[in-house]
Amino acid sequence: MRQRRAIWLLGLAALTGFTALTQPGYAKQVTEPVEISSFSGAYLAARTAEADNDLDSAIAYYKRALAFDPEDAALQQSLMLALISQGRFDESLPYAQMLKTVPDVERFSRLALAVDTLRKKDYGATESWLKLALESDLDRLITGVMTAWTKQGEGKSGDGLKFLDTLQGPEWYELFKTYHRALIAEAAGQKDKADEIYRATIDNLGAGSAAPETWMRAAEAYAGFLARGGKKAEALAVLNRADEFAPGKLPVAALRDKITKGEKIPPLVAGPNDGAAEILLNLSTALNRGGGEPFVRLYLQYALALKPESDEILVQLAAIAEQQQNSEEAIALYRRVPESSPLKRLTELQLGLNLADLKQHDEAIKHLKALVDANPEDMRGYLALGGVYAATENFRAAADVYDKAVDVLKKPTNANWNLFYQRGIAYERLKEWPKAEPNFRKALELFPNQPQVLNYLGYSWVDMNTNLEEGLGMIKKAAELRPSDGYIIDSLGWAYYRLGRYDDAVRELERAVALKPDDPVLNDHLGDAYWRAGRKLEATFQWSHARDMKPEPNVLAEVVKKLADGLAPLPEKPTALGVPADPPVAEPVAPAPDSQKKG
Repeated sequence: MRQRRAIWLLGLAALTGFTALTQPGYAKQVTEPVEISSFSGAYLAARTAEADNDLDSAIAYYKRALAFDPEDAALQQSLMLALISQGRFDESLPYAQMLKTVPDVERFSRLALAVDTLRKKDYGATESWLKLALESDLDRLITGVMTAWTKQGEGKSGDGLKFLDTLQGPEWYELFKTYHRALIAEAAGQKDKADEIYRATIDNLGAGSAAPETWMRAAEAYAGFLARGGKKAEALAVLNRADEFAPGKLPVAALRDKITKGEKIPPLVAGPNDGAAEILLNLSTALNRGGGEPFVRLYLQYALALKPESDEILVQLAAIAEQQQNSEEAIALYRRVPESSPLKRLTELQLGLNLADLKQHDEAIKHLKALVDANPEDMRGYLALGGVYAATENFRAAADVYDKAVDVLKKPTNANWNLFYQRGIAYERLKEWPKAEPNFRKALELFPNQPQVLNYLGYSWVDMNTNLEEGLGMIKKAAELRPSDGYIIDSLGWAYYRLGRYDDAVRELERAVALKPDDPVLNDHLGDAYWRAGRKLEATFQWSHARDMKPEPNVLAEVVKKLADGLAPLPEKPTALGVPADPPVAEPVAPAPDSQKKG
């Protein structure tokens, strides 16, 4: 199943190097809101715009609603949160002042005021704003760590360290507490203490597995600390541990290069503002596990208000924008990443993919070609460019790009499995199976049991009535490895369908639809399986449901035909291989870079 290209490359970057807001060519165009003459109309318009992630319009409508009822605290709250989420932090502060004593929203209003006073180095006021009447475990950790940093800002680092020592909370607090204790000890010049706490932090691999991004930040901070102390070998050893924990991260590679060359390494966290921004970033990356994007976005915007040039924060915010399908905003955020950042090339690749998501394919191709030419050794550039060609169904150009990449590569490693996977997809779409199959096999050689490759190759075999048992086994293995992936489960169900095992098909396709209820193709497949299993009323319902989801035109036409006529009867006897002669042709799936073969 196709995924948005920009999100895909960010996911790839997690394996190979990762995870002003306007630009005339790409910035989101904000239109004036429709004139509304009632409170209810303005309120409903604001809620609708907010649900559509159109925060600028939502803000305009909330302001209009407040013109009718300026004292409405709920409206003030919604407007404040929308302003913060949209990066309009200073505009949110008057509303934060109005809401500073409202318990239900103080976690956001007082945090905004704390961030503002921290920027002004008014540490006493900051500490006061961080005292909440109602606190969740998350709130307590945020306010606790930020309070410790305010004490450090006042020259009371010892008090800050003691405050963190006494901060009570669940077990998952430990990594965040020890990491920030190490940072504060280093900022205070307590080198022996900082070394001891840093070491304990990175030795806690169990906690690191629950919050890997924070563990990696701690490793970077510790390596920089050791390098500044003249302990170059020890610093590089820490980075080696980081590579074992999460191979290929760009910031780690860049830091290793600087340490090896003897360059000056600035502290990762330099003071109270950085420290407060860091805990907000740490928790945002830990919380961003799908479904919580609006909440995470808020904390990232607080962090950005404290540290406006942070590449890590900007990239995380851009990723959230991509998840919310707002390519214009993602492009604007990527453009803010400093040229000196080790993440800059990755952000330029992401920018090109977002241009393609906006259907600006020519510009995306031009942009990505320039990146490939500038660094022909970087395989990510070829993957991004090939993905854009594939998205426009120019599979010959995509295959040519991947061929060039393989020529440059010479000696593939396991990190290059996706290049061969994508080349296999391109050749399969060109109906050049003798060239496609070896690429899928090579991808599996480099990355055995990679679910996407197992799924694609296995389904291709089943679809061609060859290597049936091995193909079905591959799809089953992929489903075992990704039991929550609705598209892989759909492949398994559709493979059973193609093999005439309709009861098995129904079982798996029901699972797939439960995992991805809003996908019209999966619903269509389930309708077909119901029909062949003799459950024709349920089939009609499922096809109707698929039709109402507004699928692609070719799928819609098939669904409408089936609603009128049903499926054609099966022949009396199956083919020699046991496959019905008339299974409907599945939707062709354009090979977006993380595409998964499905029927």
